Parts: sequence; C-alpha cells; structure tokens
Amino acid sequence: MIYLKDILYRVSLEAVVGNTTLAVNDIHFDSRKVGFNDVFVAVRGTQTDGHEYINKAVEQGALAIVCEEMPQQTVNGITYVKVKNAQQALAYMADNFYGNPSANLKLVGVTGTNGKTTVASLLYQLFTKAGFKVGLLSTVQVMVAEDKFPATHTTPDSLTINSYLQKMNEAGVEYCFMEVSSHGIAQHRTTGLKFAGGIFTNLTHEHLDYHNSFAEYRDVKKAFFDQLPASAFALTNVDDKNGTVMLQNTKAKKYTYALKSVADYKANILENGFGGMLLKINEHEVWTKLIGNFNAYNVLAIYAASELLGLTTLESLKYISELNAVSGRFQYYISEGKITAIVDYAHTPDALQNVLETINSIRTKNEELITVVGCGGDRDRSKRPKMGHIASALSTKVIFTSDNPRTEDPDKIIEEVEGGVEPQNFKKVMSISSRLQAIKTACQLANPNDIILIAGKGHETYQEINGVRKDFDDFKIVSETLKELKK
Repeated sequence: MIYLKDILYRVSLEAVVGNTTLAVNDIHFDSRKVGFNDVFVAVRGTQTDGHEYINKAVEQGALAIVCEEMPQQTVNGITYVKVKNAQQALAYMADNFYGNPSANLKLVGVTGTNGKTTVASLLYQLFTKAGFKVGLLSTVQVMVAEDKFPATHTTPDSLTINSYLQKMNEAGVEYCFMEVSSHGIAQHRTTGLKFAGGIFTNLTHEHLDYHNSFAEYRDVKKAFFDQLPASAFALTNVDDKNGTVMLQNTKAKKYTYALKSVADYKANILENGFGGMLLKINEHEVWTKLIGNFNAYNVLAIYAASELLGLTTLESLKYISELNAVSGRFQYYISEGKITAIVDYAHTPDALQNVLETINSIRTKNEELITVVGCGGDRDRSKRPKMGHIASALSTKVIFTSDNPRTEDPDKIIEEVEGGVEPQNFKKVMSISSRLQAIKTACQLANPNDIILIAGKGHETYQEINGVRKDFDDFKIVSETLKELKK
C-alpha cells in the first residue's frame, strides 16, 4: 500500500487542500484512464490542458488531483495539491510510486540529434553479448531483458519509463540504455531518474518547430548533463562544437571522444566499405559490420561507454566486432542483379548528408546513386529546402516523395523540398508524391551495381496520413520490388 504523502516526496508543493494520508491505487495524467482511488495529474500539453478534465477525473473516482491551478469549485472529500510544474511533479511521483527503480540498475542516457537509437541499441546488444541482463528504451523498441515491447515515443512519458524500469528490476536487469530526446528533457520525463552516465552524440538542425531557437535546443540538451550526479560519467563528442558545452556545469566525471580532436577516446578509420569498417581505437584495431564516418563516432561512443561501465578493453573490442546494424539504420539489401538498396532513418539535413557522403566515399562513381527522400508534415519546415539541396547535390538521381505527411498536403511539402535544388541539379530531380510508386520507380531506374538510398523513415513500418497510420515498410517494399523485377 502506498500513500499520497509518500508519492509527493521531492515534489515542490504550493498548496494542499485535504488529506494526504490516503492509499493510492494508481497515477494518471490521461483522464480517460482514471479509476477508483487514483491520482489525476493535470498536465498542460501542446494539444490539450489536463485542467479541463479535472471534473471528469473526479467523476471517474479520483481521490486526489495534482494541478498548477486550483479549480474554482472543489469537491468535498477530494484532496487537491497545487504545484508549480505538473510535468515535473508527475516525474517525481512516478519515480516514487514505482519504488525509485532507476536506483536499482545502471541507467545510461544517450542524447543528441543523430545516433541516439544506434548507440543505445548497440550498447544493449553489446552488454547482452557480455552475459548481462539488459534493458533498452529506444525509438525502435523497448526491451526488458529478452522481452520486447513496442515503442511509442523516443523518450516515453515518466509513468511509462518508471513502469518499464520497475519491470526491469523484477527481471534482474543490471544495465539499461535509453534515448533521451530534447522533448523528453523539456517536458521533465526524465526528472527524478538516477543516471549512471550520459552520452552526447552531436547537435544539428532539428525540432525547431518545438524549440524556439537552436540555442534553446542546445541548452535543453545541456540541462540533462547539468542534472547528472557526481557518481555518473558524462561522455561527449568534442568534434561537435557543442560537445564541450554539455560538460560546462555537470557534476559528473567528464570524458571525451573524437575522430579529429584530442580526446580521451580517439579513433581512426583504416578501411571503409559496404562490408564494414576497420577502426583503430586508442591503439587497438577492431573490425565492425557498421559503415561510415557517423558510425565510427557511434562505435567509439559505445567502446568508451562500455569501458566506463566496467568492461575490459578486450571484452569491448570482441563484442563490438560482433554487433549487427540497427533496423532502419544503414540497413542494406543486395539484389541478385547486384543492386544495393539502403534504408536509413536520415530525416535531418546533417544525417542525410552523412549517409550520402558515406555512400559516395565507398562507391566507384561508375554507378548511379538514386535517392528517394521526403520530409514529414507538421514538423520543422525550415529544414525542407536544405534536405532538397543536399539530396540533389550528392546524388546522381533524386525522387522527392512523401514521408509522413500527417495533416499537410504532400505535394506542398514536396514543393518546399524542391525549393532547395540548385539550377544545375534540376535535371536530376523528379517528384512522385506516392512513396510506394517512388520506391518502385527507383527500382525500375536502377541497373546492376547501382545504389538506391531510401531515406527518412528507416525502422518505421507505417506511413501517417491525416491522422491514420497505414502499414508501410521501406525495407520490405524495396527488397520485394527488386525481387519481382528480377533485378
């Protein structure tokens, strides 16, 4: 039995009306889920304001309401708790309700624009191979040791995070790796969690539809490191100009990694091909199935983190050589006719440039590089022409198409993407709003040894149009189309 007063520990209280020595059944911030003897936390979201549903929660059996603004009319027998920030309060309450589960394992957060999923997922793979029970909270999936759960957000809400962490405690999980998004930090979803370490990958143009400026986006990421305890490590990529910013105010032990700069963990690419890379990390050579400069950074971060978490150098190198690519991250298929199809999540200008430059550094230039790419609707519009510019400049042919148009007109999105194409590249470009038809067209255009890159959706197995998600798997479609065409 857990009491309201216990789950309010560390919450900054402004006023309390009623009794806090009440046994609580559950906590919710979605009024539709509230039941008898539950606590309802009224959170102000981007779409709705939980304060509008306080009466509904009471009608459904809530015994306590946590809110930023007291309702004009209160109900006798119901406890009302006023707080300054309901999102922050929810995070502390969730941590307390589930028994502070992050303190019972080594939790490592990975933040940055690109590479979060790869680094977190590969660390999960590596520590599993090393014989540990491991947890994963990622964009692609949630893992509680060997049990798989679907992922809904890059960083889930604080109740969901703590619920999974409690499951991990029950399963005997020793390490957990989680993606920490800027939205998650800004909305206090990770507040109250005890982290054993934090990893910064890079910072590029993204989420400026949510954050007011790049500086705000950077500072939100930095806030994660500011909150790390002295017992944790803070590992940052110092080849990124924002890497040192992350370490400025952290109490955690500071470590750096880089390919170009002086750093605690340094790597050089000795060989790079479609079959993998040979890296030299701090005087040790290791072969990895992963490809490209951006993955060299990811592998280096994984190596550094595994050592900081207690693995020996030989263990880290051995398991790195066995790691497989993450679904939708430079995932490739080679057809009978020697056409290479690559599916990648690259949905930011920087990520797209990294993938295209990697392909161009490996290919012989005697073959075509056909890129299929679009931009998501209801998201940062300013990156669209940049994506168009990069795709058309670094490919031999480009097909602009739909990504997840959501509530926007796909053709209007494509027009904005086309706005970044320079005159000398006009002849390379065609636009097909149907993503299915765009992929099939790329397959028809491809000849033996050509390369098709399908960018933007990666691991996603759906396409969202006007609020409806329909089954759509880039990798499945391109591989099946090439088989059908016998190419």
